[in-house]
Amino acid sequence: MSFSVLQSLVIPVLPAIRSDLHVSQQAVTWVLTGYLLSASVATPLLGRMGDMFGKRRMLLVSMSALAVGVVLSGLATSLDLLVVGRVVQGLGGALFPLSFGIIRDELPAYRVAGAIGFISATLGVGGGLGIAIAGPIAAQLGYHWLFWAPLPLIILSAVAMMAFIPESRVRAGGRVNLSCALLLSAWLVALLTDISEAPIWGWLSWPFGGTLLAAAVLFCAWWLAERHSANPLVDVRMLTRPAILRTNLVALAVGFVLYGSLIIVPVLLQTPRIAGYGFGISVDDAGLLLLPQTAMVCLLGALSGRLSGTIGSARAVLIGVLIGGGSFALLAVARSMEWEILTATVMIGASVGLTYSAMPNVIVESVPHEQTGVATGMNANLRTVGGALGGQVTASVVTTGTKYLGYPAARGFTISLVLLVAISAVAAAVAARVRVGLAPVVELTAVAKGD
Repeated sequence: MSFSVLQSLVIPVLPAIRSDLHVSQQAVTWVLTGYLLSASVATPLLGRMGDMFGKRRMLLVSMSALAVGVVLSGLATSLDLLVVGRVVQGLGGALFPLSFGIIRDELPAYRVAGAIGFISATLGVGGGLGIAIAGPIAAQLGYHWLFWAPLPLIILSAVAMMAFIPESRVRAGGRVNLSCALLLSAWLVALLTDISEAPIWGWLSWPFGGTLLAAAVLFCAWWLAERHSANPLVDVRMLTRPAILRTNLVALAVGFVLYGSLIIVPVLLQTPRIAGYGFGISVDDAGLLLLPQTAMVCLLGALSGRLSGTIGSARAVLIGVLIGGGSFALLAVARSMEWEILTATVMIGASVGLTYSAMPNVIVESVPHEQTGVATGMNANLRTVGGALGGQVTASVVTTGTKYLGYPAARGFTISLVLLVAISAVAAAVAARVRVGLAPVVELTAVAKGD
């Protein structure tokens, strides 16, 4: 929860950080971008190392990095140190795939889906909670306390991990393939940097196109290196299995639409009514209005195990995507009343609760034990890439074009929401074709036989 809160906590206070540190709008975005870059690299890499050398060991490494990054950010009086702190915090992204692997290794099969679903839901809960509490904390105590506040929970969690979590006996063996790790890091850094800088460079500019081409070349080089390696970091053949490939594409789309909504909804709430479409709600009150969305994520995360057992993880993903598409369609045609915004955000919460909790279960049900960490790590990675892309594209569409009294025109919001509906529809079509593997059936049969 601490990691997922930190992921979104800085978004509402970036203007305050920019003003306090006297930096440009372009420079301050690296407080978020640095975090995303680090998490995208660390998630599959440490997930794979957990599969090889011990998940509990890597879990403690991730928690330690998270704590060190929080302290650096809390002490930062310059942008450089703050970005370094955020980069170190991003190493905590491996917490999720490592946790999924430990759950699968240690719990009986009938409890795995519920446990993974509940932990997955904290990523969505924390994302919404970070947006909700950032304003009040920063206003009363200053933005540095956004980093100090989670520190006691991080330390307590690390102590509890050392005391209660056993080291997993399931090991993949092998060694870390450094060349593949460097290529993986290179294409992820190039892609996320390109996405983050696109609004400044221009989506049709040479820097954007050149960096995108470089990312594509590096991706192809990484793929070929992994495929021909005797000791791959990521088994790319595993990524091409239909269930894995389709679920990862859905993860990319889910990240896009979620972060797109995190751009649209707060701006709609905070824009003055004089603009013709806003509500003039303060940052603090806007956060409170988003709490029901967070509560819905938590509720469905808690119920995810039962839902997956009843309707299947793949179908839960499909239903979640459809609910999300419905929420964006509602906002596209009706967003003049507060109850309409509230209804849509609760639907978004239901969508996030279902998709975030069910997608890792689809992955876990489709790969062997020894690939759990790296497979779920790549799924989380694509969700991160989708989130970065969704946030930047949505912000560009909203802010481009005519303005009234300095505020974006309502038409930009409508176009963005229609785009989110279209992406949700494509994601639903892909999710409808997901068929999970037979791993859970084999495990349950073994349990039934007393093995």
